[in-house]
Amino acid sequence: MVKIVELLSPARDMASLTSAIKNGADSVYIGVQGYNMRANVANFSTNELTKAVKTCHDANVKLYVCTNTTVKERDLKELRELMPIIKSSGADAVIVSDLGALNIAAQNQIPVHMSVQANISNSEALKILQKLGVSRVILSRENTLKEIKEIAKNTNMEIEVFVHGSMCVAISGRCFLSSHLYNRSANCGECLQPCRKEWKIISEDGEELIITGAYEPDQNKTPDKTNFKPKTTELEDKTSDRTHILSPKDLCMLEYIPQLIEAGVKVFKIEGRAKPADYVATVTRVYREAINIYNNGMWNLQKQENIEKWEKDITKVFNRGFDTGFFYKTPNETSSSNQATSIKRDIGMIVNYYQKVEAAEIRLWENLELGEEIIIQGNKTGSIAMKVESMQVKGKNIEKISKGQNVAVHVKEKVRPNDAVYKRIIKDETT
Repeated sequence: MVKIVELLSPARDMASLTSAIKNGADSVYIGVQGYNMRANVANFSTNELTKAVKTCHDANVKLYVCTNTTVKERDLKELRELMPIIKSSGADAVIVSDLGALNIAAQNQIPVHMSVQANISNSEALKILQKLGVSRVILSRENTLKEIKEIAKNTNMEIEVFVHGSMCVAISGRCFLSSHLYNRSANCGECLQPCRKEWKIISEDGEELIITGAYEPDQNKTPDKTNFKPKTTELEDKTSDRTHILSPKDLCMLEYIPQLIEAGVKVFKIEGRAKPADYVATVTRVYREAINIYNNGMWNLQKQENIEKWEKDITKVFNRGFDTGFFYKTPNETSSSNQATSIKRDIGMIVNYYQKVEAAEIRLWENLELGEEIIIQGNKTGSIAMKVESMQVKGKNIEKISKGQNVAVHVKEKVRPNDAVYKRIIKDETT
């Protein structure tokens, strides 16, 4: 089958990287400690980089390294030392936003992808970047689908766009709120996401702006500044005011895969280098299934029967509700917080795996029952989600077991000692 589009997944650690590979990613992007836009998560050390590249290449998957922070003069020496390490690791490309970083990468003959942080929004910019050696551009999130199609028509460069995950309130992530409040720069990968808090807008004379819907001013009427009340849309709860005014919903373009491909997009990028392995596994698998259906020419026949299942799956993992971002309109929906339908609870650890009988021995520190869903995660295992269909203690079948004991659970896929075991719990059950 000819690959129409590349599916690019995030990884914050080896467990996430393995999850991406096992669930159908064509490529994975990671961060190196100190030089990427997710400095607050684990990231990969330079010593782990070669192992990560080998793991990907053994599975015929590409690996890209993010070095897309703001680069200051004091950073150049270390960056010049880092690029040869990336080159020798065998990584397939670096993702940069700084022209200096681009130049250093080019000097080391490393393929370069221009980051979304560069805010590229037109084909003339692509012409300049191509002359400088850039082979792929991640377009600004603020482009509409129509604009992306026009850009793609006027270039032979690879076009990459984000199709799923968190969205920033600032233009392509160029935010100074975290830096101003906490002296932690978002542009150096240290964002503490104060935008996700509840905020109020209060004028100097004490008047509070209450946002209950999309503001649509009457162009023929002078606004009453002493009693400003935005209009409430019919789709919103008119009794509740929005206080998460800086927190957009997550991007989800699952239903619009044909339109994106037909617009000339060559790479679908999933946001989430701060997300855990089960998030990476779930979202990657869903987009892989959707792309395969399109590639097989079955989109119109099979999309509708799958979309409900896909949406149910992606709402199980972290999300703030979903929107189409700027692809079709300007986003005006905000999100309160994590709207995942379930949470993970740490309940145990794998002690051993008996491959002949497909059984995992689990040491439990929480109760477990048949029919409950568990998630097993580890560096080589990735993330496996499954329902508990069979349990035994000392060779006898049981339906439930109390914490503090070891239990054998039927697990088809190989797991490993010290893998973490979680129970997926529906949120309604915890309230």
